[in-house]
Amino acid sequence: MKKVFSILAAVLLTASVFAQSPEKMSYQAVIRNSSDALVTNTQIGLEVNIRQGTTSGTVVYTETQTPTTNANGLVSIEIGGGSGFNTIDWANGPYFIETKTDPAGGTNYTITGTSQLLSVPYALYAKTAETITGGITETDPVFTAWDKTTGISITESQISDLDHFTTADETDPVYVASVASGITATDTTSWNNKLDSETDPVFTAWDKDYADLINTPAAADGSETKVTAGTNVTVTGSGTTASPYVVNATAGSGSTTYSVGDFAQGGIVFWVDETGQHGLVAAKEDQSTGVRWYAGTHGNTQAKGDGPFSGEANTSIIIAAQVAIGDDGSTYAARICNELQVTEGGKTYGDWYLPSKEELDLMYQNKATIDATAGVNGGSGFASAYYWSSTEGDNSNAWGQDFGNGNQGNGSKNNALRVRAVRAF
Repeated sequence: MKKVFSILAAVLLTASVFAQSPEKMSYQAVIRNSSDALVTNTQIGLEVNIRQGTTSGTVVYTETQTPTTNANGLVSIEIGGGSGFNTIDWANGPYFIETKTDPAGGTNYTITGTSQLLSVPYALYAKTAETITGGITETDPVFTAWDKTTGISITESQISDLDHFTTADETDPVYVASVASGITATDTTSWNNKLDSETDPVFTAWDKDYADLINTPAAADGSETKVTAGTNVTVTGSGTTASPYVVNATAGSGSTTYSVGDFAQGGIVFWVDETGQHGLVAAKEDQSTGVRWYAGTHGNTQAKGDGPFSGEANTSIIIAAQVAIGDDGSTYAARICNELQVTEGGKTYGDWYLPSKEELDLMYQNKATIDATAGVNGGSGFASAYYWSSTEGDNSNAWGQDFGNGNQGNGSKNNALRVRAVRAF
């Protein structure tokens, strides 16, 4: 069994009336092993408990430390750095100090010793001297602010001017200079006409109107605003309520405008925007007389776009989704349009796509015009049959339109419908 010889240091913590007592106490012990040899220059584990009443009484304070012994096996620590030490009522003793030691530096305490605390920690009880009771004779009082509701407020400048006050029996007082010395006879005559720091002046009634003003602006006639038309912009009107300015965009010098039925941009124009410079064209002939919408595997592609120009995004989405869902390698509507290349007038157009549901209907509305233009440009008209759109209905269906009667329907992606590609310009 390992042995420990604990030496409680007889160092008292003194309390001064001029300084606060430190709430700690010193403790020393010599550590020896089972062979009675000193444990030197070694970190040990130490638990300190303070018990009240008896050696086995209630623990009112505990802390652990890992100090290091010196060359003589001596370990020195200060007790009281933990929470609760400053709340011990030293007057309610006796108290005992219990130490548990692990020479290996851990918490496997194999050595225990207990001894009674005598006079050393009770110096802490002297802290009660810090609370002074009884009366205090103030020799240098400091007064609080003067309460103006209970007396007269005297300022520092007024105290300085006390020498200027006259006494009750002054028979020949001498007055200092007055601001009244600057008042002239003219001032007194015109006193009622002066306005000095007026904060609430009262004005008499205004008896004039707008017509009495001079230099009034003329009525607005448009000449106040200068407007110059810029490039590809026209401005009409005079800037008045009756004739406001109207700004319009023009095609500009050298710009080409298109109309429905024109054979241009690789196909037949079937829709143009308000500028006439941008729109949609249809291929002059069908790209298939019957092909599936999907690539052999059902699934949601999320190609839900509709309206002018939206078929282009739908086509890209369908092709990407079919690769992910399952592509058996066969041709299908979106792929046929995406791979189409048309050469017209020495220029090749390769950005074709499967039209959206609305784009398909726009072609149907202009079917007669498209058919006529196609006929004179080596193409062919629409068949009275269903054509595919790129707008998906759901997991298994997509939208198509009957070019015989104009009806649109949501049918199986496995149906074999006709295909007419379009492109935007």
